[in-house]
Amino acid sequence: MNGTADLIADFVARAVGSSTTATRYRAPLVAIAAASDPRFADLRRHVDPSHMLPDDLLPGARSVVSFFVPFAPDVVKSNARNWSDVSLEWALAYVETNDLIKRITRGLARVLGDRGVRAAYAPPTGCFDRETLVSSWSHKSVAAIAGLGSFGVHRMVITDAGCGGRLGSIVVDAELLPTVAGARERCAFLRDGDCLECVRRCPVGALDAHGGIDRRLCWEQCLAVAARFRDIGAAQACGKCATGPCAVLPGTQGALAQVTPVRAQRLGERP
Repeated sequence: MNGTADLIADFVARAVGSSTTATRYRAPLVAIAAASDPRFADLRRHVDPSHMLPDDLLPGARSVVSFFVPFAPDVVKSNARNWSDVSLEWALAYVETNDLIKRITRGLARVLGDRGVRAAYAPPTGCFDRETLVSSWSHKSVAAIAGLGSFGVHRMVITDAGCGGRLGSIVVDAELLPTVAGARERCAFLRDGDCLECVRRCPVGALDAHGGIDRRLCWEQCLAVAARFRDIGAAQACGKCATGPCAVLPGTQGALAQVTPVRAQRLGERP
């Protein structure tokens, strides 16, 4: 299995860097968790009793790879300009990036299969119960477990590139070396109490300072956005809470994705 982790990181970077979407991106991030990490089982207590485990997606799963595709700063800025109206650029980025993530996971599964590695994945969006609005496979929770980032007050995962972007994940039966991530708090409010921009920016008041979220209000807002942009696809994306200071973190604004692979971190694997 030598080089499997590097192959994955390179594949994601190349796919993002060579994308022909109207949406522009910054360099993607990739992180790995062991499928046996006990925090996956904890999701059945903290998220939902029916939340899938890696082995539910892929019997014999050994590793879970999480990746983040960050939007270019201009996409975030476009959605931050108006308090209530979601920008076309943001809605289009949501639709295009979901499609890009589907291509990445499908392509990875094919390439890994050629190397004798089995893989499985869930779609980038829609993995939730329409009544409870709770995820059956939470890409955000997977990202946090893999060390890609930490949850903010807005219940978005804040990575080293911020939270303005989309997450994907893939489960494999190769034993890859998990990412070593320090316990660093990226949410300014949770760190030192000096920011609640996400709460203030939510146009429907679905967030509170204690990390609570009114899922129904949030979903209704997303559906309203989708109705407005129905011509471009399934744009159930408000994203106002992800346009504050944590959307694009300092030092990452200019790191636009290129066709040449750009790794945010060196990923190893067990021999």
